[in-house]
Formats: sequence, structure tokens, C-alpha cells
Amino acid sequence: MTSTEQTLSAHRASGDRRRWFALAIVMTAAFMDLVDVTIVNIAIPSIERDSGATVSQIQWITAGYALAFAAGLITGGRLGDIHGRKRLFLIGIGGFTLASALCGFAANPEMLVASRILQGGMAAMMVPQVLSIVHATFPAHERGKVFGLFGAIVGLGAVSGPLLGALLTEWNLFGLEWRPIFLINLPVGVLALLLGRRFIAESKAPKALKLDLVGVALVSLGLLMLLYPLTRGRELGWPLWGYLCMAGALVVFAVLVSYEKRKAARDGSPLVELSLFRVKSFAAGIAVQTVFGVALGIFFLVWTLYMQIGLGWSPLRAGLTGVPFSLAVSTAAGMSVQKLVPRFGRKVLQAGALVMAAGVLLYLWEAHRFGLAIASWQMALPLLVMGAGMGLIVAPLTDAVLSEVPREHAGSASGLINTVQQMGNALGLGLVSVVFFGEIGDRLAAAQVGPAFVHAFQHALWWVAGIMGAIFLLMSALPKRPAQHAEGAGAEAPAREPELVH
Repeated sequence: MTSTEQTLSAHRASGDRRRWFALAIVMTAAFMDLVDVTIVNIAIPSIERDSGATVSQIQWITAGYALAFAAGLITGGRLGDIHGRKRLFLIGIGGFTLASALCGFAANPEMLVASRILQGGMAAMMVPQVLSIVHATFPAHERGKVFGLFGAIVGLGAVSGPLLGALLTEWNLFGLEWRPIFLINLPVGVLALLLGRRFIAESKAPKALKLDLVGVALVSLGLLMLLYPLTRGRELGWPLWGYLCMAGALVVFAVLVSYEKRKAARDGSPLVELSLFRVKSFAAGIAVQTVFGVALGIFFLVWTLYMQIGLGWSPLRAGLTGVPFSLAVSTAAGMSVQKLVPRFGRKVLQAGALVMAAGVLLYLWEAHRFGLAIASWQMALPLLVMGAGMGLIVAPLTDAVLSEVPREHAGSASGLINTVQQMGNALGLGLVSVVFFGEIGDRLAAAQVGPAFVHAFQHALWWVAGIMGAIFLLMSALPKRPAQHAEGAGAEAPAREPELVH
């Protein structure tokens, strides 16, 4: 081997190490975001007791984050395309860490809600860059492996969040009650910020783009008009203005589509790249992501309330009860992309929807049969089935949605994927007012609380099962196989170089 060949080989090996380090860093950030969502759910009863937060404020602690996250994701993704994905990732993770500190030291429920909204906005800068950096750094034939890891991280985040939240709440470190659930983000965020500066390579869209400020305003306004009335509707008695506001949101989205078409024709830099919706896999996957987000938004919040308030369980017991679910998600996610999707394609995702629906129906039967006497071990089987179903969906779905997206639109596509999932999640949280709290009376005696919450949980599960059925039908519009599998690309496939800026 000549000295030139040795130098090139060393350079490639160094580059290969760098991109796997970069992957570990962005996955850590994604993990931190996932943990932050689930860790808050498990600590909600403790926050309510300690801070004196109202039901509305409790909903806003979760929905405010989801709303800010959803409203900012498309903008965050596009800013990464324009100004550099590494730069936006570092800004996002720095801001997220600062917002976590503000949450941890919040003096009252109002400050906590405001800090959570800021945290959601910073996550919207950070999270789209995760998929964008993966898309720009790894060739198509390697992305399946990467998205398999991503699915496993989702499952790990789902198990770590409730357990960490439960342990930190139970331990009451330094008498801080629930506050360490936010403060734990500080060392992780600082470390990811320092390592990210060193190992993540900068990448941008290959042509100069401008931020579409009118598009930003229309997206934010439309999402706010849709989600705000859903979140506050029950508390305010479902006023007429709420229905008018939600109907007006559809008009705003129609104006957005019309404006973005003209913007694309005029200067080629719209906020929402509408040409992506001509890619069948992307359009179908976006629809599935939205509806799937609704199901998850409903289930995770009502599940926590059911266990801790309805059944009277401690945060630790509730957190440990969720372990089978999360382990099943991680295991099934890793298997689905690596082994099942290359062989069976779309059928894996459809099987996941049916398996998850079966788990929900099994849980519904057990909750009805055992009532307040249900034990953690009795929940293990339905949670394992549900987790396996979710794992079969979550990793291959991302792979399928992004498989045919041009790299120059990676940021916009990633922002849209995360936006619709979070929009669905926020819709689900808003619907909790209808499908869960709507089944619970306003003034309950102590003896009535448990039975009322068990009944409301069963009612919400019927909704989740129905939504999973709708997802199964929507999945028939997905391509039979993601592009790289359809093309038979293997390890020998030539890697297309990402547009990196050093």
C-alpha cells in the first residue's frame, strides 16, 4: 500500500469514527428529549401536590411543551438546512439545557408552564437536526441499521423516563421533590454540547435558502388555533369561539398551502417543501405519523393518571409497571428494521398496528375484569404485546418516510415528520379532556375517585384501539418496501457523499 493510499485509508477510518461519535451524540439528545416527556408524566401527581397546580396548569405542563415543540419543528428543520444542522443542534441543546434549569427552579406553576413552553421551543431547534444529520451523514443502505438503533433508543427513553421520574420523585433529593426530574438534564446537556462541537460535521442544503417568515407565522398560527381550544375546551365549557377557532385553523392551513406554492415558484425556498408530498412514501408516512401521535398522546397521559390517581399507586410502582412495555419496544424496534422489514416490507408495520391494538384490547379486558384490584404483574402481558406492536411501527416508519426524500430537503422533511407526530401528540393530549376527563364527574367523594378513573381509562382505551385500526388502514398507502430495500441496496451500495461543510 502506498503512502497516499494509507493516508486516504486513515482519513476514511477517522471519518467513520467521527460519524459514529456524531450519531451517539445526536441520539443522546433524542434520548434526553424522550426522557423529558415520559419523566414528566410520572411526576404529574407530585407536581400537582407540591405546587398546587390546577388541572388546566397540569395539562399545560405537558401540552405546552408539545404545542411549542410542534409549532417550532418545521422552522427548526428549515433553519438547519439554511444555517447548518450542527449549528442549530448546538443552539437547541444549549437552550434546552437552560430551559431545563428554569423548569427545575420554577417558583410557581405559571413559571413552570412558561419554562416548559421554552423547553419545547428549544427542543424544536434540536430534534429535527437529529434525523437531518443522520440523513446527511449515512448512505441509504446504512440508514436501516441507524433507524433500528433509533427505535431502540425510543424504547430505552420510554423505560428510563418513568423509572428515573419515579426514583427521583421518591428519593426527594435535597428536599427538592419533583425538581430533579428536570435538573438531571443539565450534566447530560452540557456534555452533549461540548462533544457535539468537536465530533459533529456541519452540513447544509447545497443551495442558499432563505427563511420563509410568512410561512413560520402561518404554521404557528394554524397549530395554535387548532390545539389551544382542544386543550382548554373542557375547562371553559366548550365555548363557541373554540369551535370557530378550530375551523379557522383549517382555513389558515389552506392559505399556507397556497402561499407556499407561490413561494416555491418565486424563489425556491418555502418553509414547507410541498414537493415532498408528491413522494408517495413521504405523504403516506406523514398521515400515519400524525394519527399514531394522537394514540400515544392519549394513552401515556391517561395511563399515568389511571395508575397513580385511580389505583393509588406510588410513582415507583407505576414506573416499574411500565418496564415490560419499554423492553418490548426496544427489542421489537431493533428486530423490525434489521431483520423483518427487508424481508416482509410494509406488512411489518401493518402487523405492528394490529398487535398494538390487540394489546390495548387485552388491557381493556383486564382493567374491566380486575377493576381496582388489578396487580402490576397482570398488566405485564398486555403491555408486552402493546410494546412489541409499537416497536414494529416506530423504527421502520421513520425509515419508510425518509427513504425517498432528496438530501437537500432532509431538514424540511425531518421537521415535518417530527411536527406531525407532535401535532398528533398535542391533539391526543387535548382529546384527553374529552375521552378521559369528560367521563369523570366534577365533584367526587374520595371513594368515587378510583372507580371513576378506572371507568375513564377503559373509555380512553376504546379510543386508542379504534385509532390503531385507522392506522392499519392508512398503512396500506405506504410503499410495499422502503426505497433502499426495494432497490436491493446492500453493503456494497455506493455511498453518496453528504453535503458537508467543514
